[in-house]
Amino acid sequence: MSHTPYRFRFAKLARQFTLPLLAALAPVLVGVPLMLWQAERELVGQTQESFDYALRKVESIFDYAETATHQVRYLVGAPCKSAVFTLRQQSMATPFVRSLNLVRDGQVYCTSLEGARLFPEQSQNYSAGRLRLMAGNLVTPERALIVFRLPTPGGSVLAGIDGQYVVNALQLTGNDLSLSLQIGDYQLDADGSVSPTPWITSDNVSERASSRYPFRLRATLAPGSLNRTLESYFLPILGLLILCGTLVFWLMLKRRSPTEELERALRDGEFVPYYQPIVDADADRWDGAEVLVRWRHPVEGVIPPDQFIPLAESSGLIVPLTQALMQQVRRELSTRLGQLPHGFHIGFNLSAAHCHDWRLLDDCREFLAAFPPGRIILVLELTEREPFRATPHTFRLFERLREMGILIALDDFGTGSVGLDYLRHFRVDSLKVDRSYVAMADEDVLSQHLFDNIVDLAQRLSLTVIAEGVETPAQNAYLRDHGVHHLQGYLYARPAPLRDMLARLKSPPSRAASESRSACPDLR
Repeated sequence: MSHTPYRFRFAKLARQFTLPLLAALAPVLVGVPLMLWQAERELVGQTQESFDYALRKVESIFDYAETATHQVRYLVGAPCKSAVFTLRQQSMATPFVRSLNLVRDGQVYCTSLEGARLFPEQSQNYSAGRLRLMAGNLVTPERALIVFRLPTPGGSVLAGIDGQYVVNALQLTGNDLSLSLQIGDYQLDADGSVSPTPWITSDNVSERASSRYPFRLRATLAPGSLNRTLESYFLPILGLLILCGTLVFWLMLKRRSPTEELERALRDGEFVPYYQPIVDADADRWDGAEVLVRWRHPVEGVIPPDQFIPLAESSGLIVPLTQALMQQVRRELSTRLGQLPHGFHIGFNLSAAHCHDWRLLDDCREFLAAFPPGRIILVLELTEREPFRATPHTFRLFERLREMGILIALDDFGTGSVGLDYLRHFRVDSLKVDRSYVAMADEDVLSQHLFDNIVDLAQRLSLTVIAEGVETPAQNAYLRDHGVHHLQGYLYARPAPLRDMLARLKSPPSRAASESRSACPDLR
């Protein structure tokens, strides 16, 4: 039997498919080398971008430390008793700086954390006489510490910087790149560990030195990063076919922008108030509640505020959103007023945009008019997301608010640099200590010192202190022992709609805390 017909048929098929096959392979044969070249460039660019960002971030941390040390350098040689309060004020007002210390004759003799102390400075251990990286110290033995040193004619000023701030900057890279900070003979890795700087020569390792401070950054590429970058280029090509169909679908639906979606939700009444009670621990009674907004999206469900409040502020919708929230709370409370204690405090977060005109007075007046005098106490909580400017208009506005019996609170106190500015410029009634201090107050010595300083400052200014984020019995006991008797957190009640909050108010706070512990013994 002859095989000639089959050979002829195969040759014909080969001629038919050879050209299309070559045409199909041509983009691959040409594109793969280009993609490899582009992937290598992308890796170099990502490393460069990570270097630049981390370098700026770390340098900005040291900038704050340098500014703080310059502010107090005149105190070098002064008695610790007269200098310690200024040291504490400056360290609290400066981001990233946890402590300030004065050095005379080679001895640290005064610290913002512990007052008068005496121990050697060890200036020889500082890189270029300015920076020192330590695995820990007596206050935080298992937490990295960076010390910034400013020499002065009479000694020096030391600024202690929590290494976690630098670790946070090192962690802001992709999974394929790890950064470490090198000071002298030691390096701080992205996991927070401190170790001697290894001697490494590899194509996967690159370094960058700061031109302003004596430190270097080292970047290490993970194995296989080039392959993963190549995959990221191949996958979009495969997705082009899907893109055509999804593009038509998207154009037909013409999906709204995020701002337009916020406007629609505001019109449709999708923003609802949640209430988190505040406890007067001395009297074992519910003293008030903070109003927190939630977005009940018809598709996504309940959306927390951190996902839409920044957009509302940047788009100018924060004022109408807060106005709608106040109106809804007024309607809800006016129908259930008999279930609330007399003089119950209701707090709303206030953005700087509310203070541009006098509408805030009308909103507050309308809110209070729905209740008998003194039945509900309105509290406005100033946030630090958008700083309030101290202008004649702002002063008059806040004076009018106080004349109406409205209380002013500083929210999240201790997390930013404008809190003390508010205390200097505005008359306030209470400080709400941020949950980050409360979370570590019962276990971290450094946080205890900072927390005690805040409480001491409030007592000096005759201000009420409210602790946010109380979650455990240990935190609760620590706060009470240190003079904080207004508490707010999951230990007592989670944010909830009015119906659920009123049900919680039927039991005293001590019982609510006991039920919370039994229902969830480990709240952390």
